Amino acid sequence: MTSLTASAPPRDLPRHCTFDPDDWRILAQQWYAVALIRDVEETGIVGATLLDERLVVYKVDEEIVVANELCTHRGVPLTLGSNRDCKGVRCPYHGIQFGKAGKCIKVPAHPDNGIPTKLNLKSYPVVLRYGLVWTCLRPAENGPAAEVPFMPHWSDEGFQQINCPAFDIAGFAGRQVEGFLDVAHFAFIHTDTFADPDNPVVPSYETRPTTVGFEAEYYSTVGNYPHGKQAETPKDFLWLRHFRAHLPFTAHLTVHFPYGGRLSILNAASPVSARKTRLFVPIARNFDTDRPVQEVYDFNRKVFEEDAFMVEQQKPENLPLDPRLEAHIPADRSSINYRRGLRDMGLSQFFIA
Repeated sequence: MTSLTASAPPRDLPRHCTFDPDDWRILAQQWYAVALIRDVEETGIVGATLLDERLVVYKVDEEIVVANELCTHRGVPLTLGSNRDCKGVRCPYHGIQFGKAGKCIKVPAHPDNGIPTKLNLKSYPVVLRYGLVWTCLRPAENGPAAEVPFMPHWSDEGFQQINCPAFDIAGFAGRQVEGFLDVAHFAFIHTDTFADPDNPVVPSYETRPTTVGFEAEYYSTVGNYPHGKQAETPKDFLWLRHFRAHLPFTAHLTVHFPYGGRLSILNAASPVSARKTRLFVPIARNFDTDRPVQEVYDFNRKVFEEDAFMVEQQKPENLPLDPRLEAHIPADRSSINYRRGLRDMGLSQFFIA
């Protein structure tokens, strides 16, 4: 990975950028989740970091704004400010206020003067979807615009909508997403939550290209019920897991449960930096909808922790895209396709050992 801390970075890059400049510019054209809507509504102001860019997420009336975190006046983080009794966010240093689209709306020291446009914050496009705030740092000026990832079943009748608390991982987003798509680690990593240590075999499966990545359907006898509920699986039931990868760092899984049950999980890995990831996981299900949501939070946190421990141990920390740099087995078909897709996006150095 290229560190730009030794000299001033190019103007279009964040301070202390941990990414290769060309790779950062490619990644910055994509959409990422940066906050839970409920957190913004409850607190008024939420801090976030995306691709090393520090952001403030705040609410004005019914609008949610994503903007650069530093006040344009004297560089104080607006996440230290207040959302109380003002429309937007108030800087704690001189009380300067910012409203919709990051526009400066009040300078208390000069209430009767006009407000120069230079005081306005740089703001970013916002999409509210699946209970999350999504943004894009550098929308493409030429060519097709990137899409917010699709999540099946979120709005379907009979499905319960659940938003797990965000989960931080001390590892690279590419490694985390590849682990989510991996089907060979269940019997070794998830034995305390749902997997069978005596059932490690991975049946053959295929992948299919899509406009945003690829998908794969994987049948196996490995159940998805938490330990203690495994008896609810009918004899000889085959579990279908339908994976969808939306490059670069989002993936989706639909698990087909017995009796028509469906579990829809969106794995939205937001790259805080090249060394840290914030994971957002909206879930929709059409069974056990009367159960406490806290059960879902607790179970999934255990699964995330099991995965995160491995991601945080992997070396190199980045993701080798050159297939010659690591060995592969047939179960790695999704991983190989994932890395090929990232390569095809033009990504290069910071992914490679």
